[in-house]
Amino acid sequence: MDYGPVSCKVNNVVEGLHYRIYNNKDLEYLDLHTSSGLRNYTRSLFFVLSKAVHDIYPKSNVIIDIPVSNGYYCNLNIGHPVGLEDVDKIRRRMQEIIDAKIPVRRFVVPTENAIKMFEEKGDISKAKLLRSAGKLYTTYYQIDDYVDYFYGSLLTNTSKLYLFGVEKYYDGILLRIPDRNDPSRLGALIRQDKMFEIFKEHHRWQKIMGIQTVGDFNEAVESGLATDLINVSEALQEKKISQIAETIANRKGTRVVLIAGPSSSGKTTFCKRLSIQLLTNGIKPVQISLDDYFVDRSKTPKDENGELDYESIYALNLPLINEQLKALFRGEEVELPKYDFQTGTSKKSGKKLRLADNQILVMEGIHALNPELTAQIPDESKFKVYISALTTILLDDHNYIPTTDNRLLRRIIRDNKYRGASARDTIHRWPSVRAGENKWIFPYQENADVMFNTAMLFELAVIKQQAEPVLELVPENCDEYSEAYRLRKFLSYIHPIPARSLPPTSLLREFLGGSSFKY
Repeated sequence: MDYGPVSCKVNNVVEGLHYRIYNNKDLEYLDLHTSSGLRNYTRSLFFVLSKAVHDIYPKSNVIIDIPVSNGYYCNLNIGHPVGLEDVDKIRRRMQEIIDAKIPVRRFVVPTENAIKMFEEKGDISKAKLLRSAGKLYTTYYQIDDYVDYFYGSLLTNTSKLYLFGVEKYYDGILLRIPDRNDPSRLGALIRQDKMFEIFKEHHRWQKIMGIQTVGDFNEAVESGLATDLINVSEALQEKKISQIAETIANRKGTRVVLIAGPSSSGKTTFCKRLSIQLLTNGIKPVQISLDDYFVDRSKTPKDENGELDYESIYALNLPLINEQLKALFRGEEVELPKYDFQTGTSKKSGKKLRLADNQILVMEGIHALNPELTAQIPDESKFKVYISALTTILLDDHNYIPTTDNRLLRRIIRDNKYRGASARDTIHRWPSVRAGENKWIFPYQENADVMFNTAMLFELAVIKQQAEPVLELVPENCDEYSEAYRLRKFLSYIHPIPARSLPPTSLLREFLGGSSFKY
């Protein structure tokens, strides 16, 4: 391992290298090429960043806020606006802490003791989280005299942090981390202004409701405010969909709405709810499925393993898509294709389509924002929407919830409920799904005219009740157990809300069941 083991699977549960072995265990060391190893490294960087800021500005507060631009946007409350001089000071202090080779010490104490310690330190978000979690013992970490809590393992010494970056980013800083595919360099610094603004918008909504962290959320649920949280979140989401529909209606020349997003974003329900709002604006949407435009199986491209690559944009009949769109926009009638998944051939469907003046096309699929999909269609005819489930609530100020965990939990529930797949099956396939997203979806997300966040403030509390029983069925003796265990562990911090509280039009019903929409 070029960059050494950073963590270890112990009987298929990921542990830090602090872990002590007293009897026989099954061990698998993990490096930065693994998700678990990179998370361990990143958490350790968060710890050193928080200590560095505290050393320079003792009464400061660091909030690890938004995963963006291949790093993490951090909101710093240091008593004045963050300037380039502040960024330089923080970067230098972090490097000093790393160069000093300080041990990262690990302690396990009664939770009441930990709560008291963090309250005295003024870290109210951590105290709230630990109090609401109801655990008997709590693990915390220490560098010199600085203590912090993280819900996963850390490195054993600051000297293990060989690479990081700190940049000025909007009104805060961007903490950059090594690239998982090539840990010798930092992830590319790419602008994601629209993505950043979506997170900021949801933070503004959360501020209105007075809920920034899971500790705040749990207190609200205990106070009987769960129904209010659901109603306000659903209303804010519907208002946003209505605004998108109005924007489409008011933009002259729009003939097709292109909707893209990663797996389990809720694209299907979003399309249905957007269609309703378009109708209220006097526009009749006509939905076309990109799945019917697959090329014959014999012409499907293959991936690096020689397997048929249905994720590739070249698995679609691009000339036919552009030819039929142009004909429709000229007012001509076309016969839509139908793909036969049994035989792997494209056939004529017998379904004819001609667009009326008050009709627009709605096309949804992973490649919808890729310019190559509709290369022959003028940009002024297209309205592009990117949607994803972007979790904005934090466990506490230094522990964010990965947005991919939200989507993975949705998919585990949906696959189990509607496709007969176990959580183990879904977890096993997830890395290949993510690889396809990184290649075909994420590079084009900033092409969108508008972004829409399908995650809701209360979501994990509702998902929890259906996800936990399915995750518990993952056998301990398989590789997927470590991921199932990790998901169960972070769900344990969140107080549950029954799914019956959701309206039948809720986007979450696509995964949980009970929707008034037909799928």
